Amino acid sequence: MTKATGILLVAGNSIRYNKKINKNFEKINKKALFLYPLEVFLKNKSISELIIVCKKEEQDKIIKLIPKDSRIKITTGGKERKDSVYNALKIATNDIVIIHDGARPLLKNSYINNCLKEIENYDGCTIGVQTKDTIKIVNKKNIVIETTKRVDTYQIQTPQCFNKELLKELHEKNRYDDITDDCMLLERNGYTVKVIEGDYTNIKVTTKEDLDIAKLFLNQV
Repeated sequence: MTKATGILLVAGNSIRYNKKINKNFEKINKKALFLYPLEVFLKNKSISELIIVCKKEEQDKIIKLIPKDSRIKITTGGKERKDSVYNALKIATNDIVIIHDGARPLLKNSYINNCLKEIENYDGCTIGVQTKDTIKIVNKKNIVIETTKRVDTYQIQTPQCFNKELLKELHEKNRYDDITDDCMLLERNGYTVKVIEGDYTNIKVTTKEDLDIAKLFLNQV
């Protein structure tokens, strides 16, 4: 059985959330948002290590909320998402890492297992869903320059799975690049990324409305 390190990102600034709170601490059914994916990671037999990346000033709060489990490590987040991921990569001890957003509470065990299966054949893999809407590419003036084909356009989610050393090397090589997810690093350097079909419930809580939707989904589980 492949052993992997889960990386849970909880250090975001929640700028788009429009509330003076780290959205990862918002509660659904009296449980902090990030605890939902944390519990899924800990129940998976392939996860021998789980690294929580959080702000230094929120570490004590994290420690009070999480279960006592020897597999859990906590490290400090960086200025941007890529910095937080890199901090986790530096202390991960397994060859394979699975990165997930703490603000995606509907992580499924099947996502983790499918990622671990596909990483044997590809350089990286990610959960994603085919877009329902027509996506248009615009320039800086919001003028449309291209329309994508829906059949070829995916909305990328997490978890995302990688070989630790490869991803760490690409972070060091492209440390000044503007990236929004780790798959971009592989894409820009000629590596192959596989999209694994997920589902539309795996939403990321970005706005207050998202929190309400996530609550509905979780109450159906």
